[in-house]
Amino acid sequence: MAIYENDALILAPLAGYTDIPYRLSARRHGCVYAFTEMVDVSSIVYVRKKSFKLLERDESEKWLGVQLVGRDLEQMSKAVDIVNEYNFDVLDFNMGCPTPKVAKKGKGAGLAKEPELACRIIEAMIKKSRIPVTAKIRIQDENNPDSTIVLAKKLEAAGIQALTIHGRTYEKMYLGSSHPKIISAVRENLKIQVIANGGAFDKETYDALRSQSGCSAVMLARGAMGNPWLFEELLGKHEGIVPTDELVAEMRLHIGEMIGLYGEKWGMKMARKIAVSYVKGRGYGGEMKNKATKISTWANFEAYLTEVERGPSEDFLKQHRVVFRNTPAGAV
Repeated sequence: MAIYENDALILAPLAGYTDIPYRLSARRHGCVYAFTEMVDVSSIVYVRKKSFKLLERDESEKWLGVQLVGRDLEQMSKAVDIVNEYNFDVLDFNMGCPTPKVAKKGKGAGLAKEPELACRIIEAMIKKSRIPVTAKIRIQDENNPDSTIVLAKKLEAAGIQALTIHGRTYEKMYLGSSHPKIISAVRENLKIQVIANGGAFDKETYDALRSQSGCSAVMLARGAMGNPWLFEELLGKHEGIVPTDELVAEMRLHIGEMIGLYGEKWGMKMARKIAVSYVKGRGYGGEMKNKATKISTWANFEAYLTEVERGPSEDFLKQHRVVFRNTPAGAV
């Protein structure tokens, strides 16, 4: 039985981003399936309070998955016991994170080089978990699907119920093009559901990822950063650039929720990169991105929003159509 319905749009687990306010922003614009931030098992096994906050959910959230990363069998087993106390829908095992601080320690994408250990960890997770266990990997070779197929079939044999595949290699990280045809070749060799990931930034690239991978479900990551409207665009409810008043309203609500969750001092520090993500690629130029990195108080942020309200450059507006077919806030 498939974990996700056909045409599912899944908000990826993004370390440092997909906290409660980020997920609520996405859900206001049509997101149904969402994940927590990636959680390192050592951080919750050794009771780091900050990491336990990553497991929290808003009472309005329905479907929510959790993603764990690690390479220690004992720690993973203990972490699954902890996760069992929360009401998650899916437990995902990260074998795709390419960041050096993760992969070079043999976790995330680094663990894909040790499939036997990865399979033992997955088997231990399944033995303990009360919910379906899935995994996320990257393609192993952009020129030939064979090595990715071999890895995927081993994970399937270990018992995972679905597999998300990012269409770039560990070495490429986020550079260059995604390779959905490699994903397609893997999908054709598995019985479990395969979810495509990598390179979906708008309707055109999303359609290409779906058609070339053959996957009905797609996981959205960087494309949704500062752009929760991507969900509406892919659902046929949004087209063109977002009007400035809509942009400002969402920024104020999203970052306001961060202040409510973390307090002003820490919340505003965390909100800087969120503010940058909202103005990036919208015709505001580098100056506005630089100003966002200096925000430290709510008053600073309101002053920043006043500048955002002035809108993008005229040249940018001339190059883009301003069209927005809206539905009630929160409609799914």
